[in-house]
Amino acid sequence: MSGPEERFASAQARAGLGGVLSALECRWVNHPTAMARAEFKPVQLAAARACGLRVPPTLITNRPQDVVAFATEIDTPIVCKPVASPVLIEDGQLKAVYTQRLTLPDLIDLRGIDTTAHLFQGWVSKAYEVRLTVVGEAMFAAAIHAGSEASYEDWRSDYGALSYITTTVPDDVAAGMRRLMERLHLRYGAADFIVDPNGAWTFLEVNPCGQWDWIQGATGLPITEAIADDLQGVT
Repeated sequence: MSGPEERFASAQARAGLGGVLSALECRWVNHPTAMARAEFKPVQLAAARACGLRVPPTLITNRPQDVVAFATEIDTPIVCKPVASPVLIEDGQLKAVYTQRLTLPDLIDLRGIDTTAHLFQGWVSKAYEVRLTVVGEAMFAAAIHAGSEASYEDWRSDYGALSYITTTVPDDVAAGMRRLMERLHLRYGAADFIVDPNGAWTFLEVNPCGQWDWIQGATGLPITEAIADDLQGVT
């Protein structure tokens, strides 16, 4: 098939299978329509803020002048990250786009920004990051400590430099996450937070179908068991 034919066939298959699955009246973790809505970063961030979670100053734009104005207004370093999935396939090779901290020369030359939407946020100083996996009413938190400059900027860029330890979730953050999960109609979510040197937690995102096995393998947190229980309605 040609490229356009492949895209057409893929869309038809997705609509057919997705439609059939979405019509099933069964227990979902998570329901496809809830996941589809929660995938939108603006929806997540607005909902998180409404639920009382701390969220970085955020701009979504494809206009270079807006980026400069944003950086000037918040008067802190900023980062650029994808609005949607950071993964792309080119010539059969899997590639990822990581969070990038922008320097002054970057702000002077923003060519390419106008090609599509980008997400910009204020840089949050970090002591460490946390992957908070929520399954029903259960929460499993793992602190992620960066061991390299690359992983400090985006831990996904250097998994080999990371170390993990289980941690506890502050009551206000746990309450905010429960409100967020209810608002987004999710039973499962893999949320990422930055914890600053003062101990404040800043919400970055929640992935409604995020990976968990690597965290369980590194920490022993019983996430798989919790998902199995939730699918069966076991509390």
